[in-house]
Amino acid sequence: MTLQITKPGIDLGIVTTNGDALLAFYRDVLGLDHQGDMPMPGGAGTMHRLLCGGSLIKLVAMPSLPTTAPPGGIQGAAGYRYFTISVANLSQAVQAVADAGHKVVLRERELRPGVKIAIVADPDGNWVELLQTA
Repeated sequence: MTLQITKPGIDLGIVTTNGDALLAFYRDVLGLDHQGDMPMPGGAGTMHRLLCGGSLIKLVAMPSLPTTAPPGGIQGAAGYRYFTISVANLSQAVQAVADAGHKVVLRERELRPGVKIAIVADPDGNWVELLQTA
């Protein structure tokens, strides 16, 4: 069996109890296009939907949660630890994150010829790799 993909991107869910801060980070600092909000089934929580290219970032803000994933990015634990956004303005994006007071985990560097990356952290400590190709 092979998946028959119907969309040129993925939907990524980030669950948080820090909804306002995460929404401000992804919408106002990174500049993702806020598509709208919707209540979560059962009446607890709100989903903020943000467009990132062909992908949708779903920030699911809950009033409380039983546990939190351990921080630390790639080396912090097994499982999903970061995601990558390809950009055309890496230096400006990293500066905007720093100027807004958020953590720059890895400053801009050349990974290989023609490929530069940086890693930033959202207010919950989730890592976002920013990648620029020549």
